[in-house]
Amino acid sequence: MARKKPLIDLKAKNLTFDLERLNYHVQNYNPNTMTVNVVVFENNVKQGSQELPFAHLPKNIKKLINPK
Repeated sequence: MARKKPLIDLKAKNLTFDLERLNYHVQNYNPNTMTVNVVVFENNVKQGSQELPFAHLPKNIKKLINPK
């Protein structure tokens, strides 16, 4: 069975991006499932958190996370 890789904490990098009218703050990256946990803000009000597939992130954010 394959070894599980640890989560990568990205809070210190302050990665943010906008999709539609929502602002997303990247919290951590899970290389096992290729997903990122984000906190969602609308008009600077926290709406909650969710998990997004890595492939759905903007290209400039993908370059900063750089999974290998």
